[in-house]
Amino acid sequence: MISFVEILKVIFLGIVEGITEWLPISSTGHMLLVDQFLTLNVSEAFKEMFFVVIQLGAILAVVVMFWKKMWPFQLKDKSLPKVNKDIIGMWIKVAIACIPSAVLGLLLDDFLEEHFGGPITISIMLIVYGIAFIFIENWNKKRTPKIDKLENIDFLTAFLIGLFQVLSMIPGTSRSGATIVGALLIGVSRTASAEFTFFLAVPTMVGASALKLVKYGFDFTSQEIIILIVGLAVAFIVSLLCIKWLMSFIRKHDFKPFGWYRIALGIIVILYFTIFAR
Repeated sequence: MISFVEILKVIFLGIVEGITEWLPISSTGHMLLVDQFLTLNVSEAFKEMFFVVIQLGAILAVVVMFWKKMWPFQLKDKSLPKVNKDIIGMWIKVAIACIPSAVLGLLLDDFLEEHFGGPITISIMLIVYGIAFIFIENWNKKRTPKIDKLENIDFLTAFLIGLFQVLSMIPGTSRSGATIVGALLIGVSRTASAEFTFFLAVPTMVGASALKLVKYGFDFTSQEIIILIVGLAVAFIVSLLCIKWLMSFIRKHDFKPFGWYRIALGIIVILYFTIFAR
């Protein structure tokens, strides 16, 4: 029987996932760092799978909030469904953007986790992309976005954003951080960058979760099932609130506060693991 303390740990991890998945501050990085201080009483194999599959709760939140923009079939007056060609076109662009990470993910996923999953790598990536956000936002003050709406993203732009998503395979980078940085660099507005990141997250994270589940197998204990359900539920609820807040925030502000947060956290982590955790 799972203990109350373990449930509290899972709830905390679900909160961390729900907040950090959509903010460009690296959910995987935060989950791995939290694990250094708050360790679940489960096998390493299950924990590795859990840290990825819990993202499905966050994905469900995106689907719920952006359902009208994501679902291309609409029923009207009991007639045949009307197909929204613009939404179909957007999903084709998302599929194109997924190609680079899908190919390299299958080839390099285990290698990168084994050799670049440590706290120092995570902290360095936090700092590097924090600096990138500040630099790009300062640079963008004198630029007008070439693409200001989600529907105006073309196939080439989608593919280029997909190339930037590959960078997020290194823990601490942040999938949303990498794609938003890339989108801002090539002239996409903040709102359109964030919305395309939400679209892109659905197949990317569902695919990553499916891969982890297949590798782990589906032979769960009752305790593991409870951990998965609680983690997914908490991540879903917190993600709903976080996405709503983020979309409101970036309409009036830039991404520099996230950049400064990343830098501060990265420095704290480096100091802790090089000085205090010896």
